[in-house]
Amino acid sequence: MRFLLCGINAKYIHSNLAIFSLKAYADRKKIPGAEIILKEYTINNYVEDILQDLYETKADVVIFSCYIWNISFVRELAAELKKVSPAVKIWAGGPEVSYAANKFLEQNPAFDLIMQGEGEEVFSELIRFALEDKPFVGEENTNSTNYMDMLKLQKLQGIAIRDFSEKSALEIGESSMESKSKIINTGFAALMNMDTIPFVYEDFHLFEHKILYYETSRGCPFRCSYCLSSVDKTVRFRSLELVKKELDAFLAAKVPQVKFVDRTFNCNRQRAIDIWSYLVEHDNGITNFHFEISSDLLGEEELELFAKMRPGLIQLEIGVQSTNGETVDAIHRHMDLDKLFHYVDRVHKLGNIHQHLDLIAGLPYEDYESFGKSFNDLYAHEPDQLQLGFLKVLKGTVMEEEVKKYDIIYRNQSPYEVLGTKWLSYDEIILLKGVEELVELYYNSGQYALTLKYAVPFFESPFRFYEMFSASYRKKGYHKLNHNRLEKYNILREFLREHMQEVRWNILDEIMLYDMYLRENVKGRPVWAKDTAKYKKEWKMLYREQGEKLFPEEVQAGTYDSKKAANQSHIELFEIDIKQFEENGTIVEKRVCCLFDYNKRNPLNRAARTVEWNVSPQKGKI
Repeated sequence: MRFLLCGINAKYIHSNLAIFSLKAYADRKKIPGAEIILKEYTINNYVEDILQDLYETKADVVIFSCYIWNISFVRELAAELKKVSPAVKIWAGGPEVSYAANKFLEQNPAFDLIMQGEGEEVFSELIRFALEDKPFVGEENTNSTNYMDMLKLQKLQGIAIRDFSEKSALEIGESSMESKSKIINTGFAALMNMDTIPFVYEDFHLFEHKILYYETSRGCPFRCSYCLSSVDKTVRFRSLELVKKELDAFLAAKVPQVKFVDRTFNCNRQRAIDIWSYLVEHDNGITNFHFEISSDLLGEEELELFAKMRPGLIQLEIGVQSTNGETVDAIHRHMDLDKLFHYVDRVHKLGNIHQHLDLIAGLPYEDYESFGKSFNDLYAHEPDQLQLGFLKVLKGTVMEEEVKKYDIIYRNQSPYEVLGTKWLSYDEIILLKGVEELVELYYNSGQYALTLKYAVPFFESPFRFYEMFSASYRKKGYHKLNHNRLEKYNILREFLREHMQEVRWNILDEIMLYDMYLRENVKGRPVWAKDTAKYKKEWKMLYREQGEKLFPEEVQAGTYDSKKAANQSHIELFEIDIKQFEENGTIVEKRVCCLFDYNKRNPLNRAARTVEWNVSPQKGKI
């Protein structure tokens, strides 16, 4: 029999860890007669194209992995597949169907069975059952499932399945109301021993150009009301010996990035220290590891470890969500904000670790002004990325039970995003959506860092800056268009000239120009940049005669080529000392030349290597 595990991802670079894990576990069981196939698509594919591919696979059972980002897509696809392949059985698993399985089956007749909770063992047992009782999966007449089949299935914990025999429901003692639903639900699957789950990355070629997700624990010790991880109150860990062996596989393959999906990676502090120590000792100079952590659980031992790390070895994501104490209490989140920000600042000063801080709009007791304060609080600590998200009322969470208590209204369809609360109107959510867009385009891109550092202090607050910028951006219709890099600079410059007072515009233009060339050798030169044509011959001579100062490594290695170097770099003349401004915010007028080397970039922010020298009266002299 052929079983097709189908993952529909949000983006091509994503991979579906769940279906790979189910297949690896079932393969280890070596179930005779079972052929298990994996297929991955994205929500950007056409339904018709995926439908044709699934149909031509001729699977007996198709299993969909369901999440908030793909559930609408999966529903449509399953309904169409059932039309063209009436005999195929369609199963589903994942958080989007686990917490309201009966209702999902009632509303979606194309689906035959739901796996609830952790699916590895359940999936394997279902395969055994299907192979022993082929009418269950192979006949177009669904009434072939008989009373004995249902009794067998009721012994399997972790499923919800249609009962096609009303007689069976009555004979096993269900009420007439339950009989009409024709669904048998055996609850959630038993929790897995993490060491029994196989490592899914046996062939890294299958994951080329993909983000690799890695799971070393399940569950979370915290009880945040908006999070599904709080439902699983038991934290289970994969043994360190096994984790280190699997880290060796990633390191040996020199994969670009591994994202740990552990909900709070450092909830067991010593275990986190052991893993980070192992990465320091075995660093391959290439692979980056991403962790979601609670910064207030850090200590001095971790800081000492972080200081030893290669820039870009790890990156940290820290979910602050709000700095409003009443909000934090209402969502059952426990954190020491002073300690959290203390360690965020300490890590920031190290300069070798990317930090990503998260906020959630739409939480209880957080109004528009309060959210603005939370935004400013996080912005002050200069995260590499500031993620402004919106509350999603997920099935199975405490927040879902509290929507009436807090007058939360949210979308009926996935992703179930908040539309308003007792404290936050939909008008204000629209404003925050605009702020989110500009934060993503300008702050999180990292391409305008020095410009923002200079400009934002001229406004009442960082939040006020993005709020005003968004209002201007939308008023002029810029949000309806796609813009290239130069156009984005022009839009920002236009806004700043309209709203900043007592500014020396030549300084702003110098800083913007530096930001622009720091990350890209822009083809079209901006109209507000000075004409440097008269220096071209002098700079060309620099490449020929001063290579040992501009490109010392290449010269020493004997690989330096002045023409190639000129094509892969850029020289610009500035009237202020940008480096001094970058380091301490001081503006010093000083004629400086800067070479931007795009072959060597900062692994944290992708900034080009720079070489600066004071302009000398003697031409060509560095």
